[in-house]
Amino acid sequence: MDISCQDIVGDIEDLISSDDPSPSERYANKKDVTIRAKRTKVRATRPTETTCTEKPLLDSVIPETQHIYMKTWGCAHNTSDTEYMAGQLAQYGYNLTNDKSAADLWVLNSCTVKNPSEDTFRNEIEAAHQAGKHVVVAGCVPQAAPRSDYLKGLSVVGVAQIDRVAEVVEETLKGHSVRLLQPKKVDGRKVAGPKLALPKVRKNPLIEVIPINSGCLNACTYCKTKFARADLVSYPVQEIIDRAHQVFQEGVCEIWLTSEDTGTYGRDIDSSLPELLWKLVEVIPDGCMLRLGMTNPPYILEHLEEMAKILSHPRVYSFLHIPVQSGSDTILGEMKREYCIKEFERIVDFLRAQVPGITIATDIICGFPGETETDFEDTLALCRKYQFPSLFINQFFPRPGTPAAKMPRVPANEVKTRTKRLTDLFHSYEPYKKYASGSKQTVLVTEISHDRKHYVGHNNFYEQILLPMHTNLLGKQVEVEITGCTKFSMFGKVLQSEKEWVNCSKQSVAIDRSEVTKYEDSKYRSIFAYFFLSCSIAIVCKYLFVLLEF
Repeated sequence: MDISCQDIVGDIEDLISSDDPSPSERYANKKDVTIRAKRTKVRATRPTETTCTEKPLLDSVIPETQHIYMKTWGCAHNTSDTEYMAGQLAQYGYNLTNDKSAADLWVLNSCTVKNPSEDTFRNEIEAAHQAGKHVVVAGCVPQAAPRSDYLKGLSVVGVAQIDRVAEVVEETLKGHSVRLLQPKKVDGRKVAGPKLALPKVRKNPLIEVIPINSGCLNACTYCKTKFARADLVSYPVQEIIDRAHQVFQEGVCEIWLTSEDTGTYGRDIDSSLPELLWKLVEVIPDGCMLRLGMTNPPYILEHLEEMAKILSHPRVYSFLHIPVQSGSDTILGEMKREYCIKEFERIVDFLRAQVPGITIATDIICGFPGETETDFEDTLALCRKYQFPSLFINQFFPRPGTPAAKMPRVPANEVKTRTKRLTDLFHSYEPYKKYASGSKQTVLVTEISHDRKHYVGHNNFYEQILLPMHTNLLGKQVEVEITGCTKFSMFGKVLQSEKEWVNCSKQSVAIDRSEVTKYEDSKYRSIFAYFFLSCSIAIVCKYLFVLLEF
């Protein structure tokens, strides 16, 4: 059910009158909105004295005159949430900008998984205060702990209320503090979140991230995300199918399915993940691909045979992220992970046998409370046995309010030592050495590398292949020849002429030509700089020799 701004506050323009009732009186009977007094001074609890630029307050918000800066931490689900919020703001008339100094308001979408991500989120809020920017916070941190001191006075968009971000931004620009933290309900029944058909501004115009459910069925002792996303709620199968069909029509050529645990999908609506996937592949155009997000081990076990068939489908990446977290059954019990190592190994062994070449990624937490040297050796043995090509290694962080935060800690220096030992093991093998130089691969090109010097394509196993910059290569499926590899990727060259490339996207990616030009310009500038430096050195050396002879 769509709720307009007028449904919440009546005539929004009435808020600008000085003769009006106070905000607390006006909203006293509005359960969805909480008004906080605007803070105009630096909080006394700040560790150091900082001068905050005063925020401008608007009497009314005129479309297309305000600029919004957005930043996201965390998982693909958070990325999707930010894209939906960006779509709402753009549709409302706000200008989105990557220049935070030029923005009137910052929307900060947070992650509560680890302490460092929350620390950087808190620092960004502080930076916004000092720069005199209005702030709207979103994501799992304020949803899980809305009463945190550093969030006082800030407007909050809850994880289930992202479709109302434009309302919150408008009120915040006027100096009000709005908090929307309630679960989303339709006809009295809790739903996974806003409608999937809402507009988006995608981070990558070729990739659509589709949340298929929210929350999970676990109660892991270290996890604070559960506090924010709560229990499992799945989107209806048909709504997901309709969204996939919609985005392919818009020019997307790759969809990612995401949630806190994709393996649990459908258990609350008498469906299942395999049922959803079989219906999805029917609407995926030739050349386009689907990537499945993270699933915990317990919920994939009963679907192993069906999942192997789906992961072998030509329009589905043979890739699966299954976090194991520890190689010790004792530690898994303390974590309340609800599976044992033998069950995890059964999953990996079965999928590797039935889907040859499949990429299986996993996660490890080093130094969980109570972890002994024997427990850690079990983890090393597991990683040594399977040599996971993608291994996400994390130190244990005690998240406030979780059961694990109250458990006896492993000494910090020991945690760091174990993290390094596992990292050294991970770097001791190179997964892409299995491909000989000159071998052929079919890849779908969807990204540009962080250094802006290569296109990034993925083969059927979602292995990364870096390609030279060519015009119009984004959104194309091409045949490549492997020319080398590193620990994390392969290098290749395109074998076909441009006429033979398969165009998998219905849109023209504007970034393509500009990025190629930027790269070529930087390449020629580098050549010129090298030439100029060489000539300068030669001239200096010549005069030095003359002086020495003299």
